[in-house]
Amino acid sequence: EHERFVPDRRGRRFRFDCEEVSMAPTMSLEEFAQFWDKSEYVSPYNRELGLQPHSVRPDWCVLKVEYARNLVGDPNTRVLHGGVITALLDAAFGFSIFVKMSQVRPMATLDLRIDYLKPATPDKAVLGGAVCYKLTADLAFVRGCAYHESVDDPIATAVGIFMFTDGPTLISNEQVAR
Repeated sequence: EHERFVPDRRGRRFRFDCEEVSMAPTMSLEEFAQFWDKSEYVSPYNRELGLQPHSVRPDWCVLKVEYARNLVGDPNTRVLHGGVITALLDAAFGFSIFVKMSQVRPMATLDLRIDYLKPATPDKAVLGGAVCYKLTADLAFVRGCAYHESVDDPIATAVGIFMFTDGPTLISNEQVAR
């Protein structure tokens, strides 16, 4: 009853379960952290930056990067490099998509717009929060922000579009240790 088939960009049929997307099982923060630590799908770049799960809900997925001197862009101001903020948001966007789906499919960042509103405060961790607000058979639409304590005082805001690529399912939520 909730199941339908939609064509992908090449005209092939793709099963799209409406209820499953909106009602995907929610992982606890501990489960998410275990998945993150074990996952071979977490980018080595993100691991090197020290990105870690902070909180996870279907409506807001948050990753965290601790302040570190090796991540500073300008030693005179001690502000984190903008690339760290970009990587943080890109990763948070990807995981906000994962928590909405029953399985991880290969995807690529199709479009990512980040508006930097102010520099990150030196010596403070930065949080990157995101929500996937729309899924289609081929695309995921996300928005979020980077901040210290409150999303109402963002360092940067962002929107993005991710495109699902051809390839086998990478992992299902059922395969995540529960």
